[in-house]
Order: sequence, then C-alpha cells, then structure tokens
Amino acid sequence: MCGICGAVILKPHSAAASDLRAALEAMNRQILHRGPDDDGFYLRDNVGLGMRRLSIIDLKTGHQPMSNEDGTVWVVFNGEIYNHRELRPGLEAQGHRYRSHSDTETIVHLYEEYGKDCVQHLRGMFAFAIWDARRLRFFAARDRLGIKPLYYRLTPESFLFGSEIKALLAYPGVRAEINRRALPEYLAFGYMAGTDTLFAGINKLPPGHTLELDESGRIQIEPYWDLPQVESEGAQPRSYYVQTYRELLEQCVASHLMSDVPLGVFLSGGLDSSVVAALMTKIRRAPIETFSVGYEEAPYSELSYARAVARHLNSVHHEVTVSWQQFWACLPKLIWHEDEPIVWPSSIPLYYCAQLAREHVKVVLTGEGSDETLGGYTRYPFTVWNARIDRFYRRLMPARLRRMVREFLDKSTLMGAGLKRKASHTFLARDGDSWNSFYFDNFLAVFSGVEQMDLFAEGLAEECLSDPLAPYRGVLAQWEKSSGDLLQRLLYTDIKTYLVELLMKQDNMSMAASIESRVPFLDHVLVEFTRQIPARFQIRGLVGKCVLKTAVQDILPASIVYRRKMGFPTPWRGWLAGPQLDSIEHLLLEPRTLARQLFKPEQLRRLFAEHRQGLTDHYDRIWRLLNLEIWQRIFRDHEMPSSDMSMSGGAAHARGTGVMLT
Repeated sequence: MCGICGAVILKPHSAAASDLRAALEAMNRQILHRGPDDDGFYLRDNVGLGMRRLSIIDLKTGHQPMSNEDGTVWVVFNGEIYNHRELRPGLEAQGHRYRSHSDTETIVHLYEEYGKDCVQHLRGMFAFAIWDARRLRFFAARDRLGIKPLYYRLTPESFLFGSEIKALLAYPGVRAEINRRALPEYLAFGYMAGTDTLFAGINKLPPGHTLELDESGRIQIEPYWDLPQVESEGAQPRSYYVQTYRELLEQCVASHLMSDVPLGVFLSGGLDSSVVAALMTKIRRAPIETFSVGYEEAPYSELSYARAVARHLNSVHHEVTVSWQQFWACLPKLIWHEDEPIVWPSSIPLYYCAQLAREHVKVVLTGEGSDETLGGYTRYPFTVWNARIDRFYRRLMPARLRRMVREFLDKSTLMGAGLKRKASHTFLARDGDSWNSFYFDNFLAVFSGVEQMDLFAEGLAEECLSDPLAPYRGVLAQWEKSSGDLLQRLLYTDIKTYLVELLMKQDNMSMAASIESRVPFLDHVLVEFTRQIPARFQIRGLVGKCVLKTAVQDILPASIVYRRKMGFPTPWRGWLAGPQLDSIEHLLLEPRTLARQLFKPEQLRRLFAEHRQGLTDHYDRIWRLLNLEIWQRIFRDHEMPSSDMSMSGGAAHARGTGVMLT
C-alpha cells in the first residue's frame, strides 16, 4: 500500500532536531517508488512521521498520516487489513467516529480501545507506527508472518524507522557501515534470521512483534503471536483436512480481493499461483488478468505451463521474457531496491514481471507461502527419509568408516560436479550427529562454517567465527523452539527464517515497480490450521502438498496439479560461463575489492578454478560473493545505480556502480 518512515528525537537540542522536516522529507524521497500517488507528514516537537502512498483503498479520503477524533493519536501504515469492515461496526458502537472508509483508521480506533493489544484483532499484512501524544509513546507493529517489513535504528540521540533501510540512511549523520558479525550468517544463508541486518546499527522488527518507545528512549520489543505448538497427530480423517483447507483458502482469496483499483495474479504456471488464479476466477465469475515471466532458455522457462493455465481459466494473459543482458543490467539497481545483497537470482525476473503487471493493475495476488506451510519443497520429505535411513546407517557403520566415506565423496575427482552435488545431499556425505551438517549445510547454507574458516581473511575468521555456531545461530534459535514431528519442525523453522526473506524479496521487487503484492496462502488463520495437519497427510514418498493437491482437483487440470515442481528457476548456471565468469572473477579480485580484507585471494582463485574445471559447482557461492561486493559499492562506496540501465557492446553495465559484466 505504501512506504512509511519517521523519527523520534531523543535529544531535542541536537542538530537533527533543528530541521526535522527536511530530514523527514529526505527519508521519504528514498521510498518514492513505494507510493508515487501521494505523500504526507506529521510533525510535532521532536516527532516526525512520513509516508508515501500507493492508493488502493478509499482513494479519496485515505490520506495519511491519519489521526483519531481529537488528534492525539497519529498513524502511518503500510499494508492491508482485510477484516477492517467487520471490525468497524463494533468500534462505532463503542463510540469511535470514522471520517473515512480506510482500513488505516480502524487501526487508530483499535489502538485507542485496546492499546498494544490492538494487533490481536487485525487480519492482514501490516507494518505501522503510531505516535501517542497523550502518553508520549511511540508504538509500532509488524504482521504475524512478516509480509511487510519494518526497520529501525536506535541511538542516544534518536530513534528512526522505515519500510526500507535506505530511508534510514537518508537521515543526517547516518552512515552505511557493514555489520561484520553478520557476515558468517550472510555467507551461509544470504540473510539474517534474527533482528540483525548487514548494516551496523540497523535492525528489523521481527514478524509477530510489537515495539514501544518511551520519551526516555527505553525500547521494549515483545512477541504477540507464534505458530501454535503441535500437540498430537490429529484424530480427524484426511477428508476433513482437505475440505477445511479448501474452504479456508477460498475465504482467504476472497478477502484478498478487497480493492478500489484493478487486481491481477502473478502466474508462474506452478501449482500455487495457479490455485490462486483459479479461485480468483471462480469468485469473480469473470476473466482475470495474469502475468508471467520466462526466458529464451526453454528448460528454465515455465511460460508454456502458465499459458496452459491461462487458457484453462480464460484469463487476460500477459508475458515478458528476460534475457541474460537484462538480467545483468538490472542487478545493481535491484540490489539497491532490496537494500541488502540479493539472495536468489529469481528476484530479477520477479521484478520484470512486476513491471509488466504495473502497466495494467495496481495489485497482484501471488502463491507465496504454500511450500513452507504445506511441505512443498522436496527437501522436506527427502530429509524425513534421509533421517530414517541415517539412523540405521549409524547403527551399522562405525564413526571412523562413516567419516572416511564423507571424505571420499568430498574430495573425489571421479565424479562430475552434477553427480557430486547430488551425492552430497545424502546421508552418506552428511554427519548425522550434526543437524547443521545434516540439514542446514545440506540444503540452505552456501558456505558452511568449516568452509568459511578457510575463506575469511586472517584476523576476520577469529573475529567472526570465534563461536563455531555463529553462521547458524539465527536458524538454530527457531529450530530449538519448534515442536512436533520432524516435518513440522522443519516447516516451523523455515516459516520463521527462510520464508521471511522470501517475503522481503516479494515486497521489495513488487514495490520497486510500484505495485502491491498479496499472499492469501499466508493468512494467519489458514497457516494456524496447517499446523494441525498430520505429516502422513502432508507428504507421500518424496511428494509434498498432498492436501492442497487433493483440495483443488476440481478447478485445475491434473497436468498442472501433479506436474513436477520447478521452483521458479533461472538460467544462472548457464549464464555463469565464459566472459561472464571471467568478469566476475576480475571484479572479486580487483585491488579495491581485496582492500576490504574480507576474503583470502587464494581461496577466491581456487573457487573459480574448481568451477571452471567442473570439479565442483560453485555457482551459488559465486553469486553470493558477487552480490556482497556490488552491495558494498552501492551502499558503502556510494556508487548509486542509475535508473538508466543500459546494454553496450554485449556488456551489461550499470552506470554509476563501477560494475561491468562482459
């Protein structure tokens, strides 16, 4: 819906307090793309709230910041509250007077009535900030699953917040400095699972949490929601879970159609987005608009599947094809939009799809969240079976022999990179006594803790890896909180970590194109229900999402429901060859890059040599290192990417970033 930002000056006589309006305007300009339709400010003494609006609901009277009746409570809000119409009559009966039809105003009155417990009544996606002038309190909250982002920075002088980190960096005196202690987690997972960001001193409010700040600068962050604990295997028949899930999902899709502007669907051609499109068509009883992205490289493109679904639904279908030139050209710009290094190459085609959609609609529904709540990734059933076999393997095979097998698979030159990669995922190549090795290093971590010890420059390894568990602290914290059988524990951990990063990608790439994306699979009531579904109904063999597949057989062809999952792939492996690989190696070994003293040059050269020789497929490691360096050039070296991303002579060159990939 929009972008928000603001500041609370804790030392009123500081330099920033003298021109809070100018500081707030500078912050707001950085998130113009999030809301090109309108802006608004609230300033009073030492407090400033700002917003950029993408007008979706109540186009005429939904201007923000918005206040209560007497102007003592002010809010800026990013998101959508899907149950605001149901909440309004009760609030009016309690004496609250509405001046608009906006969901934003419902938040104000809920806060007046319930204080910080107002979040318990909300159903939707949101990040909002409230200034309570009566109590001299700042209050903020983020939705339960982390669909909408919220960042903050607290110092003795000020408290800053914003929908994007770049808004905080625009505040006078704030410098972009790397958070060195976050590097192990970044190298492993590409993101930080807790409150840290890659920027020193800038944190993110966790999903399902509230934040309160008093006039002395004391901050209090508290959880208000968590996934329900799994207590039993469920006594209901499979048909109950299938029918109830279908009913709830259809209700969620219907609620997510709330809008005063045109809507569409991101249609990948996979099951999840196809289900959303089919239910939207069923509910609207009219053709919908669908948007798809693909590549010239057919093995990586799902456009044929998206077209089949579009024909089945009779949708008004739109497509865009992304070339390797466009991919490289847009990378620096999208790292700027995402604030931190891009974790997955799929962010780039997602942005191009959002650009296409913006030509026709302002809101899109997506299929995000189904895999993490219903066991859709192959790694879930694979890990369940891997763990079962490993238990027998460890009983039969002495530890010394198991270690010899692992070392052989790791160092063998008899296998090609592809076969070696597949073998590395099995119990034979994994230490079953270490969950970090068995699951996190196996499927999620690009650089394991052991590999990082070799990669980090002298001195930095001791600083960052004095604790061997440093790369895994964030994910382990959620793993240890999880309950239930192995599948439910895997899902819980990914919902709390991996999914939050996926949602950030979805939000930033869509908002970069000034379009709002909605995720009906992540309505919290629906997600809570999935925790009740027994594992035996969720997965069969190595196939997941069995409940969903059965639930939607009546609205989609079997060829779509039961086709093999592709997972929005990109031809990155194929593009990472020849001149492109040479350019990336040159960039990572330039004097200016090495002067940062993060990584050992000889280890970087070894990595590229092994990749060229086909000994080991290092494409994901190269991607991670490349993104980190471009990020540093943009945010630390202030080489901002131009909005004019041009192609010249076959080389993708983002003007102004000093990054060229030939």
